[in-house]
Amino acid sequence: MLPQAPIGDGPRVNEDIQSPKIRLIDENGEMIGVVTVREGIERAQAAGLDLVEVSPTAEPPVCKILDYGKYKYELQKKKNEAKKKQKIIEIKEIKMRPVIGENDYQIKLKHMRRFLEDENKVKVSMRFRGREMAHQDIGMRIFERVQADIADLAKPEFGPKREGSQIVMMLAPLKN
Repeated sequence: MLPQAPIGDGPRVNEDIQSPKIRLIDENGEMIGVVTVREGIERAQAAGLDLVEVSPTAEPPVCKILDYGKYKYELQKKKNEAKKKQKIIEIKEIKMRPVIGENDYQIKLKHMRRFLEDENKVKVSMRFRGREMAHQDIGMRIFERVQADIADLAKPEFGPKREGSQIVMMLAPLKN
């Protein structure tokens, strides 16, 4: 049976280590070898540190002698740093009508440009009502115009495609 990773949050420490034998690394980072858990804990206590299981799934598990509080702090710091660097991409929606005026079109285009410059995806949708349903070709022409006007900033991820009484298109920002 293979050793299991710890279920709680964080690695197992000192008496929580369940394997009878461990591969031990001392506080200076030097390999000691395979020893019993009791011997590892005694060495850690002699150094005034903790025995921490750093690789629980290895055979035998790898344990290191280190300051557990400092180790947890470093892990938390790395996690926060990774979180800081990640960019969350939002999907912004622009709604149009088939009878859109030129000024309204230009304003919607300006909003799309701003969203794409902020590296967000833009969902453009056009709803048809009543007699407008017979003239969906007008909506398709507007979408083709949008694609042409925004080609320097975005590429269509999908669309334009019809979904019932509306046409939808998703624009993704170009990679710089």
